[in-house]
Amino acid sequence: MSAAISQRKATQRRTWALFAFFFLPGLVMASWATRTPAIRDTLSVSTAGMGIVLFGLSVGSMSGILFSGWLVKRFGTRNIIRSGMTLMVTGMLVMGVALFFSSPWLFALGLAILGAGLGSSEVAMNVEGAIVEGLLKKTVLPMMHGFYSLGTLAGAGIGMSLTAFNVTAYGHLLVIGLIVITPIIIAITAIPHGVGKDNADANSADTHEPHPPFYKDLQLILIGTIVLAMAFAEGSANDWLPLLMVDGHGFSPTSGSMIYVGFTLGMTVGRFTGGWFIDRYSRVTVVRACAVMGILGIGLIIFVDNAFVAGISVILWGLGTSLGFPLTISAAGDTGPDPATRVSVVAASGYIAFLVGPPLLGFLGEHYGLRLAMLVVLSLMVVAALVAKAVAKPTDLVPKLIQRRNR
Repeated sequence: MSAAISQRKATQRRTWALFAFFFLPGLVMASWATRTPAIRDTLSVSTAGMGIVLFGLSVGSMSGILFSGWLVKRFGTRNIIRSGMTLMVTGMLVMGVALFFSSPWLFALGLAILGAGLGSSEVAMNVEGAIVEGLLKKTVLPMMHGFYSLGTLAGAGIGMSLTAFNVTAYGHLLVIGLIVITPIIIAITAIPHGVGKDNADANSADTHEPHPPFYKDLQLILIGTIVLAMAFAEGSANDWLPLLMVDGHGFSPTSGSMIYVGFTLGMTVGRFTGGWFIDRYSRVTVVRACAVMGILGIGLIIFVDNAFVAGISVILWGLGTSLGFPLTISAAGDTGPDPATRVSVVAASGYIAFLVGPPLLGFLGEHYGLRLAMLVVLSLMVVAALVAKAVAKPTDLVPKLIQRRNR
C-alpha cells in the first residue's frame, strides 16, 4: 500500500515538474519577443537585418529537433531535458550580453543556442508527457502545452511592464535567464533516470514483429500532415493576425493587437480543457472538431467583411489550433514503436510549418492580400479534418477489429 502511495506521489511530482518545464520556455520566449523593437534599436539593424538575426533561432531550433530523437534514445529524457534547459538559460544570458555590447552576431548566436535547447528538449518533454499520461490513465499533455501558453502570457505581461518602466532590454533578458535557473534545478529531480533510452533486450524481443521505417509508416505520415496543418495555422496567427486585422479589416493597430489576445485566449482555454474532451470523445473526434472550428474561424475572417465577426472568429481560430501540436505528439508516441523517433519526426513537421509559413504567407499577402493568402491555411485545415482518423489510439481500434471478426 505504501509503495502505491509513494509511486502516486512520484508521478504527481513528475507531472508538476513537466508543467514547469513547459511554462519556463514560454516565459523565456515571450520575454525577449516583447522587447523586439528595443532589441532592433539596440543592435542598430534594419528590419531586414533583424530578420537575419532572428534566423539564428530557426537554425538552432531545427538542429535541436532533428537530433532530439537520437539524443533521447542515447541519453534518456532526463539528461536531454536538463541539457536543453541549460542551453536555454545560456542562450538568454548570451543574448543579454550581446545587447550590452550591441553585437548582432552574438545575439544571433544566443538565439541559436536558445533554439537548440528548446528544440532538443521539446521531444524529451513530450515523450515524458506521453508516459505520464499512461501512468495517470488520463490525458494531460494538452494541459502541459497549456502551461507553455501561460508562460507566454506571463512573459508578455512582464515584458510590457518592464518596457513601461524603461528597464533596459539587456537587463531584462539577463534577469529572466537567472530567475529560471532555480526552478529548473528543483524540477529536474522529479524526472526519473533512464526513460527513453534504447533497451537492447526489449528491441531483441520485438524482432519477430518487424516494423517499417518511419518514412514508410503511413499513419505517422498522416499524423505529421495534421501537425503540419495545425502548426501552420497557429504560426500564421502568431505572425500575421494583427496585421491581417489592420490591413484586411480596417482595425487600428492597437485594436489589431488586442484581437490577438482573443486568439491566445482560445488557445489557452482549448489546451486546459482539451484533456477532458479527449478522454470523453476520443482523439479523432477532438481533432475533427478542432479542425472544423479552425475552418469556421479562418473562413469567416476571409469571406465576411465585418469587423465584429472577424473579432469573434479569432477565438474559434485559437480553439481550432490549440490541441493540434500536443494531441498529435501524443498520438505519435503511442501509435507505434520507437516513440522518441516518432515524436521527433512529428515535431519536426510542426517546426517546418513554423519556418515556411511566415515567408510563404508574406509573399502571397504582398501579391494578393493577406485575407486571400489565408486560403492556404484554410485548405490545410480541411486536409487535417479529412485525415483525422490517423490519430486514433491503438485501443480505439480493438473494438472495431472484434466487431469485424464476429461478423
